[in-house]
Amino acid sequence: MWQVLAAGSLFFPGLYLVVKRCAHWARPDWTEGECSLVSARIVSSLQGILAATSGIIIITSCKDVKFDRHWLATGYIWFIIPYMVYDTYAMYLRHWYKCQDKRILNGKEHFSKAMNSLLKKDFLMLVHHTAILTIIVPIGLFLRRDIGDFFVGCLFTAELSTPFVSLGKVLIQINWQNSLLHKVNGALVLITFFICRILLFPFMYNAYGKQYGIPIYKVPFNIPLHCNVINASMMAPQIYWFWLICRKALRLYTSHPQTKDR
Repeated sequence: MWQVLAAGSLFFPGLYLVVKRCAHWARPDWTEGECSLVSARIVSSLQGILAATSGIIIITSCKDVKFDRHWLATGYIWFIIPYMVYDTYAMYLRHWYKCQDKRILNGKEHFSKAMNSLLKKDFLMLVHHTAILTIIVPIGLFLRRDIGDFFVGCLFTAELSTPFVSLGKVLIQINWQNSLLHKVNGALVLITFFICRILLFPFMYNAYGKQYGIPIYKVPFNIPLHCNVINASMMAPQIYWFWLICRKALRLYTSHPQTKDR
């Protein structure tokens, strides 16, 4: 699987650089930061599509939710490791370019301001990425004893909402926040996020219950405690993010059209 790890290490940063160059060519009026931002969102969208597709393939291939195996369940975890590292750096770059736009040119001050901005505005996302790399990935690769590929696939499908989230941010960047496309995309964000990141957990418990003839409300008492703890830990930030998305959706569908502040 080291080949997969190496492939991901080349694929995601390489795609980011290619898309950034294309953005410079297509929109010469954009700043370096704007090109970097749209490039990172396109890379995130593609990763979301790849992860969700892998998840659907795994789910439909595993008839036994506990013991059936599929090579993508471990293969894509290796592939996603370099993405998480890359995306963490891309988050830092976003704040670095914001500081550059504010003419903070001193090296140490620039780094300090960018790090402070990252920790202040993207702290939960930073914790999310760190938890995936230090907790979820080791469990998925080494500690689950080659069982539960079906549930790994379920977790991959959570990324289905990512392309719509990224598209919404791109539409705002190109000043299409008042367009019909943006409103339709906002509805798709709500639907996909709720189904793939909130309802996902009851779906997994229900699938386990059907496999072993257990009512869904009894499943938490028939699986190891650490499985419930991990699921609750993963679900909690999703509920918080869904609440934020609902607030943004309320503003989107009730506010009067306004021009994006560039």
